[in-house]
Amino acid sequence: MRVSFCQGLLTGAIVLNLLILYYVSRAQQQMMEKRRDPGRGSRKAALPASGLGGAWWGLAGGWLALEVSGGEGNSRGPRVTVLLREFEDFENYVGDVARSFLHQRPELPFLAVSDTPPYPPLSLPEGARLLVLSPSPEQPPQAHRPEFHVQTEFVLLVPDGVELEQGRAVERLIRELEGEGGGPVRLVAAPVLARSAVQCLHLRVSLREWTATYTPAASGSSGSVCTALQGDAVVLIRSEDLFNLSVPLGRPLLPSLFIQTSLHGWKVKLLESPCFSASHRPLFSSAHNQWKADSHLKEATSRLMRNFGLKRLLLADGKEQWHGCGKETARCFGTVRDDTPEYLYLDRWTPPCCLRALRETTKYVINILESSGVRYWLEGGSLLGAARHQDIIPWDYDVDLGIYLEDVPNCDYLKNLDSGSLVDANGYVWERAVEGDFYRVQYSEANHLHVDLWPFYPRNGVMTKDTWMEHKQDVEFPEHFLQPLVPMPFAGVTAYSPNNHRAFLELKFGEGVIENPQYPNPAKKRLDRSRL
Repeated sequence: MRVSFCQGLLTGAIVLNLLILYYVSRAQQQMMEKRRDPGRGSRKAALPASGLGGAWWGLAGGWLALEVSGGEGNSRGPRVTVLLREFEDFENYVGDVARSFLHQRPELPFLAVSDTPPYPPLSLPEGARLLVLSPSPEQPPQAHRPEFHVQTEFVLLVPDGVELEQGRAVERLIRELEGEGGGPVRLVAAPVLARSAVQCLHLRVSLREWTATYTPAASGSSGSVCTALQGDAVVLIRSEDLFNLSVPLGRPLLPSLFIQTSLHGWKVKLLESPCFSASHRPLFSSAHNQWKADSHLKEATSRLMRNFGLKRLLLADGKEQWHGCGKETARCFGTVRDDTPEYLYLDRWTPPCCLRALRETTKYVINILESSGVRYWLEGGSLLGAARHQDIIPWDYDVDLGIYLEDVPNCDYLKNLDSGSLVDANGYVWERAVEGDFYRVQYSEANHLHVDLWPFYPRNGVMTKDTWMEHKQDVEFPEHFLQPLVPMPFAGVTAYSPNNHRAFLELKFGEGVIENPQYPNPAKKRLDRSRL
């Protein structure tokens, strides 16, 4: 068989392409192996240019390929990037911190990180860089992403004003972290002297309940292990772990860091030594600047908690911080559709600030009804919550009370509500509901969390009413359940309930309803009981 010139040329081209593909694949495989083992061989990393306090790292608007040598001894590249995130534009010591670290360890990259360009601009020494996180339209997206600026195995997070007096302290932290062997301890910390004492804390974050709870843990001894820290500390973490967090450099830095790491099940080891010194104490030179810093911290904390969906912080000293709705703000969720509030679709329950408002409104309304001589009882889901929890059901969004229609004229707030609404002296809004013949008491004009009052009247020994909702449990019932009414703990008060609450609830909801919790509309969203 004779091979033509064209066939031979085509065969040669195919062979050449196969050879090229083979060598390209080999080269890519070698590059991947070197990235997985940064301490071996050489590594090339593309870094976007970023500001150097007036100078530039690399070529302005371009890219710099940085060659980091591998091997043993001094030829090995730096393993740690020093990163300073928390500082104030109006007064800071970022330049001093950078000079301190670069004096002891000039080979370590130093990175100051800010949300926006600092004003006045930072004065940074040679070898230190500034990274601005806010995007700029003339730069590529990588220019504002910190993971593209950190090319080392570890990141050392340092607070403003800290000094490095002994270069070997960094190696001590690395040895401690490596000694954990990739277990639950994924961060190692050392205290900063002459600042607030560092306290080891246990942190439990319940996203379902929108709550973070801090409790004291053993501290002060070498090697204390916990899930969060309070106070000034230098923290070492692997770069891979840091940038696998959803918000690696959120502010305030340590609360942001530990909320996320605790959700991963990671722990931090607080060492007694080495210690880092503070070159400036106090950090701010005037009471006004301290006030500004405290205000910024409060604002940043509120913003972080909103972003993380945390409404309530229980602090280690027993105090509480609230970051949800209040009497002057709208409630945390919108109009409820199909009996399923929007937070259930997020696999969360009623925000704690909303539960607090419902409890306050319930206590207030019950006090008014009792002082006015209006007979009432816990109805529907509220009675179910009292039977299960002695409280509001954790995913409920209102409170229901039944009242005797004939008692309505006894209450000044109800008897004149034929139309319109009434705002009482304590800011609660009393109104006749637009959906039917019943009453509603709202927490405030801004916050519409509410207690519904359902007027019933007896007819041939059966309690009935004029407005019925499309709820399975909204049915008539024998009046003997209310003769007599009996006290029952509910939402921090003693309320009245039907005298046989189990039979009453099973009449309305079905047998076994107390022992078998379920969301209001399982067709839309079902409760995963395995998570209770």
